[in-house]
Amino acid sequence: MYKNGILSFLLFLSIYCLSAQERQKINLNNDWKFIEGYKVNMSDAIDIQLPHTYNLDAMSAKADYYRGAADYFKEIEIPEDWKNKHLYLRFGAVNQVSTVSINGKTIGEHFGGYNAFGFDISDAVNFGEKNVIEVRVTNALDLGIMPLLGDFNFYGGIYRDVDLMVLPENHIIPSKYAANGVRIVQKEVSDSDAKFEVTTRVKGKATVEVEILDEDKQLIASKKQRVNASKEAQKVNLDFSIKNPRLWNGTEDPHQYTAVIKFGEDQILQKFGLRYFEVDDANHFHLNGKPLTLKGVGKHQDFSNIGNAISKEQMKLDVEIMKEMGVNAVRLTHYPHDPYLVELLDEAGMIVWTEIPFVGPGGYRAKGFVNTDRFKENGKQQLHELIDQYFNHPSVLFWGLFNELKEDGDNPVEYIKELNQLAKKEDPSRYTVAASNRNGKLNEITDLIAFNQYFGWYGGDPAGVGTWAKNYRKNNPQAKLGLSEYGAGASPYHQQDSLKKPVANSRWHPENWQTHFHEEHLKVFKDDDPFWGTFVWVMFDFYAAHRTEGERDGVNDKGLVSLDRNIKKDAFYLYKANWNDTDKFVYIAERRNSVRSVSDQDFKIYSNTDEVELFLNEKSLGVQKNDGYGRFTWKNNQLQKGRNYLKAVSKQSDKADEVIITLE
Repeated sequence: MYKNGILSFLLFLSIYCLSAQERQKINLNNDWKFIEGYKVNMSDAIDIQLPHTYNLDAMSAKADYYRGAADYFKEIEIPEDWKNKHLYLRFGAVNQVSTVSINGKTIGEHFGGYNAFGFDISDAVNFGEKNVIEVRVTNALDLGIMPLLGDFNFYGGIYRDVDLMVLPENHIIPSKYAANGVRIVQKEVSDSDAKFEVTTRVKGKATVEVEILDEDKQLIASKKQRVNASKEAQKVNLDFSIKNPRLWNGTEDPHQYTAVIKFGEDQILQKFGLRYFEVDDANHFHLNGKPLTLKGVGKHQDFSNIGNAISKEQMKLDVEIMKEMGVNAVRLTHYPHDPYLVELLDEAGMIVWTEIPFVGPGGYRAKGFVNTDRFKENGKQQLHELIDQYFNHPSVLFWGLFNELKEDGDNPVEYIKELNQLAKKEDPSRYTVAASNRNGKLNEITDLIAFNQYFGWYGGDPAGVGTWAKNYRKNNPQAKLGLSEYGAGASPYHQQDSLKKPVANSRWHPENWQTHFHEEHLKVFKDDDPFWGTFVWVMFDFYAAHRTEGERDGVNDKGLVSLDRNIKKDAFYLYKANWNDTDKFVYIAERRNSVRSVSDQDFKIYSNTDEVELFLNEKSLGVQKNDGYGRFTWKNNQLQKGRNYLKAVSKQSDKADEVIITLE
């Protein structure tokens, strides 16, 4: 039944090996068989490709969507001449419990749905024969595995890449936590000097050689060390120093060096960036000694109609949209995202907050923490995996330890302390951080603390976030305070003439209230500067099956961009006007409120230019200046019956904007 899969695999392998180095990395995404766990006849299996998720009913607002078992099968032929190689099977992520077998014999299992894992299968395969990989998966709730709950969907499946690595006898060993075996540890970094250590895990007898290449791939430093044969893995540490380094400097200059690590016939290329950073006692963030305003967004990994089984092209699209808006920091919520996305963020210069899936209930029932050894060990395992697998990414500056936990019942405070100690032991160079939504001792553990606050949505007025921040810092002067979430729901199809605050859990989520919400928050950030960093909740709408609000059930519509990425809401252009200085534009706000019943109208433009002229039915309404928040307004203008033509222009932009508004 795997005939086509074998042929395509061997064809790929033969082409690949013609040009490959001794280390081969073979992608196994194609030609899998899939069957739901409750089906007993193999004839029910279907052909699928990876990435894949099997509970698409979660995207149809079905609160009791499928959370259960499924099975994946793939047949591959292992060549006879691989007998002297080491075969390592690596899974990018499987949600959430996976048991892997080769030819019916179990080789290992993994608990956790968002990190990579892998197994040495050298002794499990039959060389010169066909071998069957089977992966048994379940995404069911398990009280011993993070996360226990969350305001997002739990998709089951093998939803990231699967690769087979064919390693020579003397080789660089993948770590216990499925990292590539190379760590680049920054010791001291400044504008004048950078000292760092390249640590390599090897097995065999050969020489470790490390070459450091600059941006033009020119050799700037090299070292080597001989390793004698040993049955155990060995670590080789080589120290380097670069004078006047070119630093990884965020979006301004996201420069990376390349380390070429060789061990015998094995070789790894590892990009890395050198940088230093701090949040000072005045609660300001600095990158490479200079203050930097973090213009951040939060982001889930799902995409319209496919859940978490996203492609590299879709990850690229998301980064391009964020770049257009002027984003320079991203909180990857509420779990580790695909390392390929983090590579794109490295290249874009966007600073990353990544976190383990230690997620509390927010405003919902149940708990995010149970005080059992199994749960606590799983959290530590996932933190080890997060740090080890993402260690070499220069964009990652913050390790997130929890989101919206509470202290009643099983109190997580002592456990958070353990997680914090573990993170600082594994990586003392980065900050630990957490996202909280309540007072308590749990806010005093991590290096930095941030809050999820929704003034103007779930209660209060949008500008209230400034008063709250001042009071918090007054009462907690030692705290380094950030804003990890703030946002309001909006449907592009919900329009109103006047500005009225909706009820958050109602069906009516007008777009102009979301825009007003963000206008008021941006004013606080610019005028008062109360946070070391702020992160909009959220960049893109995302699925949350239990939600019954706004235009569409099962969707959290707080995004600045729609779930399918086709509609950029007005608030997107508000942020672009404030965050993107280079792409000069004009944008007529409230354009989707295209049919109006009152002739007297105010018009608003978002733009990052200094002056904008607005025309109504080809007659100039005059030139307005930027109010300092990217806004331009014209008040008390009269529409004519029927169709009205609005056109906005600026001498600083070669792109005009035009809309049609109809007066009934």
